[in-house]
Amino acid sequence: MSMIKVENLTFSYPSSYDNIFENVNFQIDTDWKLGFIGRNGRGKTTFLNMLHGNHDYKGKITSSVQFDYFPYDVSDKSRNTGDILHEICPLAEEWEFMRELSYLEVDLDVLYRPFETLSGGEQTKVLLAALFLNEGHFLLIDEPTNHLDINARKIVSKYLNKKKGFILVSHDRSFLDGCVDHILSLNRANIEVQSGNFSSWNTNFQRQQEFEFSQNERLQKDIKRLQQSARRTSSWSDKTESSKYGVQSWGLKADRGYVGHKSAKMMKRSKAIEARQRKAIEEKSGLLKNVETAESLKISPLTYHSDVLVSFSDVAVSYDGNIVCQPISFEVRKGDRVALDGGNGSGKSSLLKLIVSETIEHTGVITVGSGLKISYLPQDTSHLCGTLSDFAEKSNIEESILKTILRKMDFDRVQFEKDISDFSDGQKKKVLIAKSLCEQAHLYVWDEPLNFIDLYCRMQLEQLIKKFSPTMIIVEHDKIFRDMAATKTVQL
Repeated sequence: MSMIKVENLTFSYPSSYDNIFENVNFQIDTDWKLGFIGRNGRGKTTFLNMLHGNHDYKGKITSSVQFDYFPYDVSDKSRNTGDILHEICPLAEEWEFMRELSYLEVDLDVLYRPFETLSGGEQTKVLLAALFLNEGHFLLIDEPTNHLDINARKIVSKYLNKKKGFILVSHDRSFLDGCVDHILSLNRANIEVQSGNFSSWNTNFQRQQEFEFSQNERLQKDIKRLQQSARRTSSWSDKTESSKYGVQSWGLKADRGYVGHKSAKMMKRSKAIEARQRKAIEEKSGLLKNVETAESLKISPLTYHSDVLVSFSDVAVSYDGNIVCQPISFEVRKGDRVALDGGNGSGKSSLLKLIVSETIEHTGVITVGSGLKISYLPQDTSHLCGTLSDFAEKSNIEESILKTILRKMDFDRVQFEKDISDFSDGQKKKVLIAKSLCEQAHLYVWDEPLNFIDLYCRMQLEQLIKKFSPTMIIVEHDKIFRDMAATKTVQL
């Protein structure tokens, strides 16, 4: 057992003028199974990269362990998977790889296949297996669930629960509950470490939030009173100083030397009082430093003239002539929120693309209602670039509304001046979500909307769907979100 100590850590990117971390101090045990949570853009991936030695920073990070980073960068994906795993962990025997893969319910023949032929979920599992075989290393795991379906998430969570010595960045609440014993929380003003899983952390955090909100009204009154008092105090010496140029009420001119001396004394006194009041204001304001607000989002769904919006009749998706799922038939009716469920590679995303008229090889018949307006939210964010103004104009949406929604999803105004390509993955996904919320549509088609999205925004979207009940068809592997959002599930 050893400790990773972070002392006075300060960091900002060269192109940015705001610090991501400022004088941060904490320590963690290398035997912990640590969940790392926080809003998008607050520096979770940045911190992992600093531990891995990829960024220069001010301050000190001390540790006696070697760090490995997931996802591991595979340079040549055409190589056999077994060769790549031996490169990651050269001391491991083949039987050890097989043992780990069996725990992860991966077919052993993947060892003899090119890595590029593996599904995203299989790649995630085999890389985790190899990295955990590096004995004595501490693993930095960044968003492993993005290529995992619900069943695979359960398997990986159970696998991680048997391990120790890692930091896991994830926003999937049930996934975290299944595999961590400590939470590292990246808050608005500090970083906190707490024992327990996500649910226990969230319970404590909600209690803290309720306490701070209950104090908020009284504190705001105190702050307002102190600010008014500070303004009155600062005006004392000014009034006294100005009186030396006037005439007293009894007709004599003021003694300027005496009045000047008096005003100087009052100035000194007022400055001291003002400093104490300012300190009191800062202390009271500081009590609310970690309040996380999640303003309500809005959506404006249109009402379609017919009860059935989209119908699938014996539809099956094909890749290179190979059918990847059994033919399915279902309808999307007004008010439905249909969740497509199935393993990785079963054609869920392809079915969504067929609704928006993308050319995908398939059998069967898809009928989309006449004049149906669709708002499509894709998985991929790699195409996003340019300013938000350019994006709004290109997307034919109102820029001010787009930015208002992003502000509600915790975007700082400084982000609006940056190129979208410089946003974090979660921030890019929020741009696509905000675009969809700007669009008036009969049907909202969302393909894994929660990839990289922080916990607070997930809860905002849950409340949005509960309140406005838009007609939707969704692919999403966050079990808590899907159970809340879906009115029916179609199994592929």
